[in-house]
Amino acid sequence: MSVKIISVNVGLPRLAMWRGVTVSTGIFKKPVGGRVMLRTLNLDGDRQSDLSVHGGPYKAVYAYPSEHYDFWRAELPDVALPWGMFGENLTTEGFNEETVCIGDRFRLGAAELTVTQPRMPCQKLAVKFQRADILKRFLASGRTGFYFSVQSEGEIGAGDEMELIERDTHGVKVSDITRLYAQDREDKETMRRAIEVEALPDAWREFFRERMAKL
Repeated sequence: MSVKIISVNVGLPRLAMWRGVTVSTGIFKKPVGGRVMLRTLNLDGDRQSDLSVHGGPYKAVYAYPSEHYDFWRAELPDVALPWGMFGENLTTEGFNEETVCIGDRFRLGAAELTVTQPRMPCQKLAVKFQRADILKRFLASGRTGFYFSVQSEGEIGAGDEMELIERDTHGVKVSDITRLYAQDREDKETMRRAIEVEALPDAWREFFRERMAKL
């Protein structure tokens, strides 16, 4: 698996208007030049606004495949889509939700990261795009991107390559989590495998346990 970092994007929380209300959000990311320190909870120069739903060790770094941008340019022809538009820290090339599994470990420079979960759209994405329909469209597209936890810190930069160093044996793809959440709600076998993945956050594990108990 050959993966390249196309852009590293960071941003600090800022105020934005949405439906007449002022909200604080860290979703406005911009590409940075040079190398940036990737730390356990975020990148230098990057912060999240609402820590109850964003950030933390299971959402330290958000990656979004650059290949998805062509899809969104066709879907949203009147919207400018620079790298970082979806709030991602890493705009990547070479992998996606179908080829990456929860628990997969990667080396990026001196840093080591583990895939933890897909990104579920929230109101802040609507704030960024200034349109409410982006939430349903984003989830329905399956082009969610995914989060990493950070096991080892290190400097990273655009042009770096990510090396897959360990494949999780359970084979639960990022896309499987999104599918179980939004579409196929009765796939007990995949839910059982997902619960066994150590890297999956406890909130997801409990969500699937509760859903299985109702089937």
